Amino acid sequence: MNTSTTPPVRRNRTMLLAIVGIFLGTLLLAGALRFSGWHPAATQAHGELLQPPGDLRTLTPLQADGRAYHWNPTQRTWRIALAPAADCAEACVKLARQLSTVWQLMGQESDRVQVLWIGQPPAGGAGFGALHVIQPTAALLAGLPRHGPAPGEDPRGVPVFIVDPNGFVILRYAPGSDPVGLRADLAKLLKLM
Repeated sequence: MNTSTTPPVRRNRTMLLAIVGIFLGTLLLAGALRFSGWHPAATQAHGELLQPPGDLRTLTPLQADGRAYHWNPTQRTWRIALAPAADCAEACVKLARQLSTVWQLMGQESDRVQVLWIGQPPAGGAGFGALHVIQPTAALLAGLPRHGPAPGEDPRGVPVFIVDPNGFVILRYAPGSDPVGLRADLAKLLKLM
């Protein structure tokens, strides 16, 4: 055996083992993070991801004027939906103004966002172009998972939902949620589709 080749072979083996160790260590770390439930902040939604999502695809809601509201998935329109109680007063005016601001801040993408107000909107708070007033029905409300405040949430508040272009209710925002989170989630979704 030639002794002049022994050190380079040993060095090459050490380098190979170091590369394999780094590769396997990275895989183990990624697996541990994945199964611990950790996600990067950029991939986390501000709203609650609904599992399973609500399904409104088979429904054809009626607008306040009696015209049918069609989901029309080919237009790639996302919806912000809410179904406030009939006695919702000041909280609904505030929410309507916040949703108007969210819609306006979508900029050039605002034509791909509509707000579905299920029930009667408040006077003085809901007057922007993307607003569609929808007649409440039992089937429509059943398609919005937990459309009323859940235990521990503000009983006077109104949950807000994001509905995808196909009619699936995918995200829920608790009453009083920051509209900045809703806007951020909606902006990400608009980029995806």
